[in-house]
Amino acid sequence: MLEIGWFSARLFFRGKLLRDPMQFVRQTAIGIGVSALLLFLLAQAKVSLWIPVVISSFLTGILMPFLHKDIKLK
Repeated sequence: MLEIGWFSARLFFRGKLLRDPMQFVRQTAIGIGVSALLLFLLAQAKVSLWIPVVISSFLTGILMPFLHKDIKLK
């Protein structure tokens, strides 16, 4: 299993894993932006900081598979 992960990581960093790397970057940037905005808005509440971090991480974890569902591999 680790060998498959290592092989995929090498292909990714060589630029040979994704058909359209800019789509992957764009979708990832959208996810990061939504996560950062959500974290910033939730951090304004008068609660401990770990609560907004957990909520933001959970919702970003739900969002990312929807953003990356159309990513095509070579």
